[in-house]
Amino acid sequence: MGDRPVERRRRAEMAAEEYGGVISRALLRAADVDDAMVRREVIADRWAVHGARTVAMTRGPLGPLARRWSAVWEVGERIAVVDGASALHHAGMVGYVDELVHVSVPHTVSVRRREGIATRKVGTRLPSDAALPGLPRSRPAVAAVRAAHWALSDRQAALLLVLPVQQRLCTGAQLLEAVAEVRGRNRRAFVAAVAADVAGGAHSLGELDVVDVCRRRGLPPPDRQVVRRLPDGRVYLDVHWDQARLVVEVDGAGHTRGLAPSDDALRQNAVVLGDDLVLRVPVIGWRLQRDAYLDQIVTAYAQRTA
Repeated sequence: MGDRPVERRRRAEMAAEEYGGVISRALLRAADVDDAMVRREVIADRWAVHGARTVAMTRGPLGPLARRWSAVWEVGERIAVVDGASALHHAGMVGYVDELVHVSVPHTVSVRRREGIATRKVGTRLPSDAALPGLPRSRPAVAAVRAAHWALSDRQAALLLVLPVQQRLCTGAQLLEAVAEVRGRNRRAFVAAVAADVAGGAHSLGELDVVDVCRRRGLPPPDRQVVRRLPDGRVYLDVHWDQARLVVEVDGAGHTRGLAPSDDALRQNAVVLGDDLVLRVPVIGWRLQRDAYLDQIVTAYAQRTA
C-alpha cells in the first residue's frame, strides 16, 4: 500500500480492537504489515508475539476475548472452535472459573499441545458449531453438554449443565436437544439424567425415585402428594410419613426460578409450624450425593419414631 509505518501501525491496532487487542499474522499481512515490521514493533516494546500466529498490540497480559481468538488462530482457524466452558464464558456465564481456553477440533486432525489451551477432539462437527457471528464457537447448549462430558468430576459436570439454564444462556429444551446431538465419551447416562432434571422433563428425577430408594433402606412406604391446607391455601407435599410427621420435598429445576424460592419458604415454614419436619432434596444434589441425603432422611425418620 505504500503507507508509512506509523499509519500501518495505527491501522493494525484499530483492526485488533475487534479481537480484544490481538490480531493474527494473516490479518496483519492483509493490512500490509509484514513479519519484518512485526519484529521491529516487538523490539520497540510496542507489540508482543504470542505463539506462532498471534500478535498483541500491547505488552501486557491478554484478556479473555484476546485469549480465545489467539487459541483459535494458534490451533488453526479452519478447524478450531471455542467450546465447552470457554464458549459458555463468552456467552456470559458467571460463577465458574477455568483458566484454560477450551477448543474443539475434528477427530481426524492432529494437533500439538499448546500452553493455556485445552484442545478436544469431537467425533461430529455439528452444523451449528461456529455458526454464530464473531468468534468461532459452539452455541451455549452444545457447549454446556460438551463441558459436562469434559469435566473432571460429576459435581463439576452438573454445575456446567445447571448454570447456563439458570443464567438464561439456553433453555432446558435446548439442553435436551444438545444431549441428543452430542455423543460424549464420559458419563453419558449422568449427563442425560442431569439435563433432564434441569429441564424438568418427563424423565427427570421425581419423588418416585426417592421413595424407591428409601424403601430399599428399610423405611415403610410413605404417602405421596399429600394435600395439606395451610393459611395461604391448599398445597401438596411430595413425600410424607404421617407416623413420623416427616416431609420430604423433592425440588426440581422450577424451584430455583422466579418467586418459587419465596413460595417454597412460606410453605415450608407453615408446615414446620404444624410440627412436621421438612427435609428438602434438590434433584441435582440427589444425583451427586444421594447417600448423604438418604442418610438424613433415615436418621430423621428414626429420631421421630423412637
